[in-house]
Amino acid sequence: MAINSVLFVCVSNAGRSQMAAGFLTQLSGGSIAVESAGTEPADALNPAVIAAMLEEGVDLRDEEPKAVSPDMLWQADKVITLGVDLRPLSGGVRFDDWDLPESGGLQLAELRPIRDAIKARVLTLLAEFNAPAAA
Repeated sequence: MAINSVLFVCVSNAGRSQMAAGFLTQLSGGSIAVESAGTEPADALNPAVIAAMLEEGVDLRDEEPKAVSPDMLWQADKVITLGVDLRPLSGGVRFDDWDLPESGGLQLAELRPIRDAIKARVLTLLAEFNAPAAA
């Protein structure tokens, strides 16, 4: 199955989901439509998240947290959650959960391992997307 769009969802949409979306956008070269959203969006991204991603060449300064909607879930080819339960909204949409520590309130040094874990998962995800279909 070709993956054309991915939605990352966490609680605040101010950390993990934004990092994942930023990495997938960058590493896919824009070939995949990427969105991120939250179940309880924060007012702004964690400044340490922005700094951590700038270290990797991903600029999130213009990103803003936004709320996930059922339409967003249905339109995505793949939905990846980061610490949220979307079953009440999903209506049968299949999603994968990435079990990663919460990033809210963390400082830059504390965020780097989470950022690096997210990047590794995004690279694995891209490899899965590019794998030949099973015969």
